[in-house]
Amino acid sequence: NSKFNNNLAADFKGEVPMTAWGKALYDERRANDSRDDPDGHCLPDGVPRIAAAGGLPSRIVQTPAMVVILHERGVFRQIYMDGRTLQKDLNSTWMGYSTGAWDGDTLVVKTTGFNDKTWLDDVGHPHSDAMIVTERFRRTDYGHLRLDTTIEDEKAYTRPWTVTQDLRLDPNGDLYEYVCN
Repeated sequence: NSKFNNNLAADFKGEVPMTAWGKALYDERRANDSRDDPDGHCLPDGVPRIAAAGGLPSRIVQTPAMVVILHERGVFRQIYMDGRTLQKDLNSTWMGYSTGAWDGDTLVVKTTGFNDKTWLDDVGHPHSDAMIVTERFRRTDYGHLRLDTTIEDEKAYTRPWTVTQDLRLDPNGDLYEYVCN
């Protein structure tokens, strides 16, 4: 397990609504001390895990047509803001395919097109290639960002579930080179 112990469901009220397949995979990962954690093999964290990846920083770059999130871990996300819709039959990727739109002061991002090689968090919550993630980013004040994340994945979960993370903003911080070896 990561020394940061990023458990996406740590503050979730009740039990995470896993299917039998999801629960069996989660239990296997817990029983084998996360030996197959992709992060431990220097593979990308994926969404939503990257948002809290060991406390390493990210930079958000906004243009009229796209929001790009650069992660110090060496991966990036492209969130298309030009009105396009989520595509079907995408080539599966680690970070998925994201589209976004503003709802007042909240950026709403929908992402699909994931491979099934990432974990949702350090403790092994699973997902399949059918996962859809909806994120709601809202700046609560100068130094803070609230991120509400909803996971929909009929293969791994019996119903959608939502978690909230409060992230710290450092608008003057820099990203540094990160190497996993």
